[in-house]
Amino acid sequence: MKIAFISDIHGNAIALDAVLQDIENQGIDKIYVLGDICYRGPEPKRSLDLVRNLHTEVIKGNADEWVVRGVRKGEVADKVLELMNLERQWIVEQLEPSDIDYLESLPAQLNLTIEDVEISAFHATPTSLFDIVLPNADDNQIETSLMQAQNAQVFVYAHIHKPYIRYLNGKVIINIGSVGLPFDGLAKASYGLVEVEDGHIKTSIRRVNYDLESVVALYHEVQYPNAEMMSKVIRTAKI
Repeated sequence: MKIAFISDIHGNAIALDAVLQDIENQGIDKIYVLGDICYRGPEPKRSLDLVRNLHTEVIKGNADEWVVRGVRKGEVADKVLELMNLERQWIVEQLEPSDIDYLESLPAQLNLTIEDVEISAFHATPTSLFDIVLPNADDNQIETSLMQAQNAQVFVYAHIHKPYIRYLNGKVIINIGSVGLPFDGLAKASYGLVEVEDGHIKTSIRRVNYDLESVVALYHEVQYPNAEMMSKVIRTAKI
């Protein structure tokens, strides 16, 4: 069983197109989506439609919550709060009311059993859409923040836009990175693979080329409120 976990698309439907094509080429059996579908990209509606057309299980990320109810003071730096809500308003204007309802209704966790292997998946942590657990977090933080499902053998999360794989206490932690806005300096879409066969587990991260300049052009074409900064992030994969 080959499972793809994708997340943090952030309205970058061009990157999502490339990832879905790569997933098809890899002969994947199932795709799951770990949130952050629309916010901060030039094609929020197309990104959401692509995800919904997968007819799979999708969970909520912090950016989905922001689309639903706005960015609140204390969730981001004060100096960017107004701008981020301006971006959020633009995103909402591109969506239908039913799209907002869909985002609001998304669950926060995904628990899977694949051939007796239990997988715990969530956006940031099992208890928060916003908490940040970085690749260099110490073992205690990883265990306390992420590894709450006692019977799980694999823990999959997203949110930080910096993919990695780590092993702790005989279990696997994988951050799948970001499809649309990687922050690790490698300007390629990222997603995670978990393969289970006869109880054996294999995890990997795929990095996929896509047309960066077409995304940059779209930011300006659609008059996105923060086009210059977001274009720089697309090109450099750094925030």
